[in-house]
Amino acid sequence: MNERRQELLKNITVQYIKTAQPVSSKAITESGDFDLSSATIRNEMAELEASGYIYHPHTSAGRMPTEKGYQYFVDNFLKPQPPSKRQQEILAKYFEPNDFNNYAIKSGAKALAEISNQAVFVAFADNDFFYTGISNLFSQPEFAHQQLMYDLTRTIDHLDKVIGKIFSTISENVVVSIGAKNPFARDCSSVIAKYRTDKIEGMIGIIGPMRMDYQNNFSLISFSQQLINNLK
Repeated sequence: MNERRQELLKNITVQYIKTAQPVSSKAITESGDFDLSSATIRNEMAELEASGYIYHPHTSAGRMPTEKGYQYFVDNFLKPQPPSKRQQEILAKYFEPNDFNNYAIKSGAKALAEISNQAVFVAFADNDFFYTGISNLFSQPEFAHQQLMYDLTRTIDHLDKVIGKIFSTISENVVVSIGAKNPFARDCSSVIAKYRTDKIEGMIGIIGPMRMDYQNNFSLISFSQQLINNLK
């Protein structure tokens, strides 16, 4: 993919993540990020659509990222960077370096769910886990669709099986899984990392729609992992 189409896909993805509205060529032109004519932008969007990176719903002239488009975005534009100072301060209150206990981690998970506006789980073992923030997902526009709501509730019902299956396979690197590659639900995404302290090894992760803020969630999980690793 040439650089211009890369930047165009990035722009569409970032705008759609932020607004949950299909992105039109007019919106891209008005963003001021491209010194291109509307016709050129439309042609480039048509090429991205033909390649399977974006699509347009029948109800709108705008475009939305496909699963392939989100994957390209994550593979090429995600950067290791800390969350905002405010987010760091909030999480640091719960993950105190000298205060390791399950209650503290659960409280930290609740704070993480509130910050990210997603669902969060933490696993202390393959058969011992805690989840929170499910109501955050129900407030997302994607979950107004009955089928997606059903898939999510079914995933929650079988969360123990999924965590048991992936517990020993997750690496210490932050793993972003999108759509069909996501072990929890194929219409969602997850950002997961393994943590390791002197006392325990476990997992922490964010689950949300494919239209999630991947950069922020990646930064939040990476920072939370570091904090938990320092617990004593």
